[in-house]
Amino acid sequence: MNRLAGKVAVVTGGCSGIGRATVDRFVEEGARVLVADVQTGAFDEVAQSHGDKILCRKCDVTSESDIAAAMQAAVDAWGGLDVVFNNAGSGGSIAQIDEIGGEEWDRTQALLLRSVALGIRHASTHMKVRGGAIVNTASIAGLFAGYSPIAYAVAKAGVIQLSKVAAAELAQYSIRVNSICPGFITSNIFAASFGLSGEQAARVNAAIKAASPASQPVARQGAPAEIAKVCLFLASEESAFITGEHIVVDGGLTIGPRHSWDPATPSPIRSLIENVLKG
Repeated sequence: MNRLAGKVAVVTGGCSGIGRATVDRFVEEGARVLVADVQTGAFDEVAQSHGDKILCRKCDVTSESDIAAAMQAAVDAWGGLDVVFNNAGSGGSIAQIDEIGGEEWDRTQALLLRSVALGIRHASTHMKVRGGAIVNTASIAGLFAGYSPIAYAVAKAGVIQLSKVAAAELAQYSIRVNSICPGFITSNIFAASFGLSGEQAARVNAAIKAASPASQPVARQGAPAEIAKVCLFLASEESAFITGEHIVVDGGLTIGPRHSWDPATPSPIRSLIENVLKG
């Protein structure tokens, strides 16, 4: 406990999912947190959960002025800035590369990549005073094909590389920058990507949750709290010698093809050799 005692943090997208789990964990560990989100209807509940340890501010991360204002608000309230979690986002465009239009592409990149770059830019202005830690939400979709629509995947790949280059440029100010690559985590992002809400979204979320245990070596769906734990590690002094890295948190989903971890799935090469020998 108290791994963030005396620290000031900003969490974008902090009202739900991974962001909310991280806000809760940061406060439990002693931080004061500014929650930056467009979901203003959730502000009262979030604030009531943690009293004077929390401030909420409306922030559309596609707006540079909103991002800058959120960082400044944390400094104005508590005298500095130590940790920023650039987490806000959604699924973006679901169009394939032979269908997507320029405006759709730009909207997705603005939400998922440009926002992170500007979050780092406006956080670092304040962090230069005393150093700090910046954590960015990337995705396994930024590492491999087949886990998301193309615009989302490219944006998340950009977040991984952005984190590395920013880490190099900001090291002189004792600012560390890392990213997290979640796998299947319980959230509404999948349903939201297809414009679903209400009962339809609930059905999709339930189906994903049911399918997750059979999709990866760790036979259960991941929870937002798993990402919050890793974010806490990257925000704390426990990771003081780590920067420019991405950490995959996916229950082993990307460690290899299914036959590498599922005894019931035969290796295609082994099966081919055995068939040749039988022949």
